[in-house]
This record gives sequence, C-alpha cells and structure tokens, in this order.
Amino acid sequence: MCKVMGIVNVTPDSFSDGGKFNTPEEAIRRAKNLIEEGAAIIDIGGESTRPGATPISWEEEWARIEPVLKGLATPAFQPFNSSNFQLSVDTYHPETAERAVAAGATIVNCVYPEPVLDMLQICSKSGAELVIPAKSLGSVPKSLGSVPIYLDPMIGFGTTREEDLEILQTIPELAKKGRVLIGASRKRIVKRLTGEKVPGKDLAGNLTIALWAAMNGASVVRVHDVRETVQAIKVLSALKGEALPE
Repeated sequence: MCKVMGIVNVTPDSFSDGGKFNTPEEAIRRAKNLIEEGAAIIDIGGESTRPGATPISWEEEWARIEPVLKGLATPAFQPFNSSNFQLSVDTYHPETAERAVAAGATIVNCVYPEPVLDMLQICSKSGAELVIPAKSLGSVPKSLGSVPIYLDPMIGFGTTREEDLEILQTIPELAKKGRVLIGASRKRIVKRLTGEKVPGKDLAGNLTIALWAAMNGASVVRVHDVRETVQAIKVLSALKGEALPE
C-alpha cells in the first residue's frame, strides 16, 4: 500500500503552513498528531523551498530542525518508537543531512540535484534512504547504487500546469525505474486546475492527486492532510484487493 508522508515545516515562511509550527514544541505536537492520523513517515523541513523564498545557511536550518528531530527520536514519545515509522529530513544541505541521520532520521529528502552525490555518500555510510529528483537517477554512481532511493519528479518546481499534468501522467513509467515519491500537496497545480483561491478549500483536489499517484504506482505521497489521505488510500487499497495493515 502507498505510504503517506506527513509534512512538518519548522519555518516562518512556507507557502502553506509557514509559522504555524515554528517552535519545537508546536512541531513535535504536530508530528505526533500526524502519526496518530496514520502517517508512516514524518518529513521535517527547516527551510522553505517555495518560489522566491530566501535561502538560509545550514547552521540556521539545523538550529530549527535539531530540537524537533531529537524530541521525536527520544524514547519518551512512544508513538515514535514503532518499527513501522520513519523520520525524514527535508534538506539540500549535506551538513544538515549528516547531523540529521546521526540524530535518528532514516530518510534524507533532497529536492535539488546538485548535492545528490554528497547525500548518497552520507546515506551509504549511515544506511539511510534518499529521495532525489527523478532526473538525477542517471548520475548515481554504481559504487553508491546500493543506497535505497525514492524518485521525486518535482511537481511545482518551476513547472507549468501542463508540465505538472504530464509528470503525473507519467508516474507509471517512472515507477518502472524505482520507488516514486509524489509531493503535490497544496501546490499551485490544484489551484490552477480547480480555480479555488481560498486556502484550505482545495482538499478534494489534493486527495484526487494523491489517489491518482497511489493508483499508478507511487510508493509514497507527501501531504499536509494526512488523516484524509490515509483514509482515501485505505479504501482504494481495499478496492484493489490489497492487504491492509493491522
């Protein structure tokens, strides 16, 4: 069954939820809620990658992420100690990634192609999994080919509505090359397709994309609306005759 990755942005300026979970306590509470809603992976981000966002240093990014990641990895949080649950760090800074895997992250979510080689080396040493832009697959050296990889076709990263639609339509072909992660939640493609301009009123459009991805071979969907997405994918899986988790 397609896994659901829940988003926790520890940022003041993310396009969808910037500032809502800007303290470690709020971010940890948010992550706990997402796990209870059924998220199999929590993706923690300390820097916004929205168009026009101001880049920050890895030191500032890590200062935002570190207390959240360490808080989630502590044995005091029972829901976070399940063998079926993973922590992911959303970063393109190798320095942050290296510290994150040492602190308990088992997935590095790298949204840019330039740091992929460094990230591969970090994950090779630590045993962590790696999310890379799909177009970077050809640059993975054979010597690092054993690193478990997810391919992200990067919806909404400088793409038009037509290009995003084409990406979504080619998920089956991409899935033949490896595990696919789709992150389209609350991005402009939904607003462009539906005309909905009111924040939070585009849930149906977001769920449709998540279900399309799951139906066509995606291994993970990265979303804000975890509870609703988990419910939808469970029903889809049952209709397909797949075994549901206990």
